[in-house]
Amino acid sequence: MSITFRKLHPLFAAEVSAIDLRQVHDRDTLKAIRAGMDEHAVLVFRDQKFTIQEQLDFAQRFDGKLHTKTGVSAILKNRLGDAPIGDISNVGADGKILQADDRKRQYSLANRLWHTDASFQDPAGRYSMLSAQVIPEVRSDTQFADMRAAYDALDDDAKASLEGLTVHHSIAYSRQTLGFEFSQEEQDRLKGAVHGIVRTNPRTKRRSLYIASHANRILQKQLAEGRLMLWELMAHATQRQFVYSHEWRVGDFVIWDNLATMHRGTAFDDSKHRRELRRVTTLDLAYEFESLGTAETV
Repeated sequence: MSITFRKLHPLFAAEVSAIDLRQVHDRDTLKAIRAGMDEHAVLVFRDQKFTIQEQLDFAQRFDGKLHTKTGVSAILKNRLGDAPIGDISNVGADGKILQADDRKRQYSLANRLWHTDASFQDPAGRYSMLSAQVIPEVRSDTQFADMRAAYDALDDDAKASLEGLTVHHSIAYSRQTLGFEFSQEEQDRLKGAVHGIVRTNPRTKRRSLYIASHANRILQKQLAEGRLMLWELMAHATQRQFVYSHEWRVGDFVIWDNLATMHRGTAFDDSKHRRELRRVTTLDLAYEFESLGTAETV
């Protein structure tokens, strides 16, 4: 099946020609989509009519194993069931819009921070796939930042200063910066993970900054110095020239590479406007596959 890509931003992000992903099973088409991900990092598919199971099935065909340990699962029951699918909505189990003080809403406010899905896990998240079910009448964009371009834009001295640095990522940390309170049991379930501050796509060899609001501390630096470095890198990476804003339509299906991008939701009046999206994230097993000499399959 032949597919084409229309660029949505000078640096990254593309809209894919008409295709029904529920019907995509052949290796060549899946390989072409993966190649598009390597080039564009964010792909937009229009008019996808996924059920939950169909979205899960496609994600597994496309990239193998799925993340099951979402951060919110440590504190709340998923209203969509036990499947590894994230409920990115402002709706409760009763189907009503959440109240301002609802714990799920308070937790979800941190989605407005720049972040990388499942960077607080090991293995981390590779591809995230978000399906738009209900969209408000007002803008409720998701913004993406190209971390490859942000890395490329650093001067040689800045790049050299990052070599060998590792960062602890904690979803509890990112929520606590907004005042969200965890029980001790919840914090024990959200211990976080350590990843390199610069990572490399095993297929293209292109390097990216790997930072996020979950990034708590640089292990090789004093706490204050390391956090200042992280904040400065975040400010650099989220400059306008590196950012694409996606305006949602019902039926949109957006895939992004967490190795190559950060993202965040933008604010809208969520006390009046209902929004429901469903997310699946795959496991980032690139380095394991690369070491086995089968990087083409990841």
